[in-house]
Amino acid sequence: MSENQNNIPVQAEEEQDINILKKDRLDKLASLREGGFDPFQTTKYDVTGKAADLKAEYEAKEAAIIAAANGDEEAVKAGLEALNGNIIRIAGRIMSWRDMGKANFIDVRDNTDRIQVYIRSNDIGADQFKEFKKKWDIGDIIGVEGFVFRTRKGEISIHAHKIELLSKSLLPLPEKWHGLKDQDARYRQRYLDLIVNPEVKNTFVKRSLILKEIRNYLDNLGYTEVETPVLLPIQIAAAARPFVTHHNTLDMDMFMRIETELNLKKLIVGGFDKVYEVGRIFRNEGMDTSHNPEFTTIEMYQAYTDYIGMMDLIENMYRTLAFKICGSDTISYQGVDIELGKPWQRLTMIESVKKYAGVDYNDWATDEDARACAKAHNVEVEEGDHATKGHVLIAFFDAFVEDKLVQPTIIYDYPVENSPLAKRKPSDPAFTERFEYFIYCREMGNAFSELNDPIDQKERFIKQVEARRALGDTTGEVDEDFVTALEYGLPPTGGLGLGLDRLVMLLTDSASIRDVLLFPTMKPIPANSGRAAKEENEEE
Repeated sequence: MSENQNNIPVQAEEEQDINILKKDRLDKLASLREGGFDPFQTTKYDVTGKAADLKAEYEAKEAAIIAAANGDEEAVKAGLEALNGNIIRIAGRIMSWRDMGKANFIDVRDNTDRIQVYIRSNDIGADQFKEFKKKWDIGDIIGVEGFVFRTRKGEISIHAHKIELLSKSLLPLPEKWHGLKDQDARYRQRYLDLIVNPEVKNTFVKRSLILKEIRNYLDNLGYTEVETPVLLPIQIAAAARPFVTHHNTLDMDMFMRIETELNLKKLIVGGFDKVYEVGRIFRNEGMDTSHNPEFTTIEMYQAYTDYIGMMDLIENMYRTLAFKICGSDTISYQGVDIELGKPWQRLTMIESVKKYAGVDYNDWATDEDARACAKAHNVEVEEGDHATKGHVLIAFFDAFVEDKLVQPTIIYDYPVENSPLAKRKPSDPAFTERFEYFIYCREMGNAFSELNDPIDQKERFIKQVEARRALGDTTGEVDEDFVTALEYGLPPTGGLGLGLDRLVMLLTDSASIRDVLLFPTMKPIPANSGRAAKEENEEE
């Protein structure tokens, strides 16, 4: 922590300044209350206009008046003066203040834009003006009644006739020119980030639009949106670790879902042909620029199609979203042009490893050959001496391929070893009809021709559980109810899941998942460590 010349830690000095300013504002609040007015008791303010709309409307009317006057300056003057009779009411937060004596200029921001407000003692009354100057502050939320005009300097503004304090700000906003730059503070105090960095709001407006357009796209294809449980009675043996809670009435542990997949496929068994869910997912795992413990997925399942059908669906959906949100199917992400409009590259996992690692899976006659090849290329395989050719292929992909996939690429035909829910390829049962798609070297979604053989499915579930037991992990069970559902018959089905947060990152050019989550998961700051302490668990 840096120090000033008096050896006072800068952080402590800033906190001291904030406390002084807060006390001053509390004194102003007390004075207002003593005078019979409590700003926190205001319940309603009728707003008739928004800053952005008012400025646009005034410009349009001004242009029309000038055009109609045909060079007659008196006509222009008369026309503009006539606009002053249009009284409007806006509400927002004071963002800046320029004291010019008996006339003050403040900037007020609502949810659309900033607009300058001109306030004179003669217009609002001497007593009100005195109280305004002495007891109001930057950050206060106010109501303004007046008319729109253009100042001599050319700025569209509001000439106030009445002003009203709607809520008192007891803490000062960050200093004007430096703003709220500390990334840790921005994530922790997103409300403050949105106040002082209004461009941040655009990301979350776009997030809402992206989700709306995804729903429109799937709804127009005949999909039905559904909701499935977040709390589950068993922990399946998947690799992801769940959060555990306890249900007091049932006196049993329950597990927050790590996916929506199994319940959605039960609905296909039950007779739905096309379903999707926008689902909050919880995984008790690491955090980095593309992982948060809770995140949002969109999973979709369609009867009577396969993974090729899902490839076509996702390509078309991304092109549609890019045009709707960004206005083009070529977008810029972190300085790189991503061409979503061109046909996406499609490679089998075998082809991708051969292309980028120079290693051909088909040259391995045995598992031993594969392990020897991995050792020769310094590729670590987690399964060690038990690694199969499939395990080694996956390890080569992770080591040599993923970081090459900048432009949209579909990698398909995954080994059965890491695809427990995907249907085997009829032509080669060592592989499954599964694909993942990658953009900017990042996995963006996962899809299968869904495994609908209940006998095969149960065997794979059992192998998952046995593999965990071998590592000393006694958690994880076979989902017998899902197997039972498959025994009633799941039609041939294509399924796909994508991470909404990563998609929003792509379409808003955001480097970190925390930039697209309003309130990302953060480690709490101990009470005695100070307001501006850095998070101990920084992003990796």
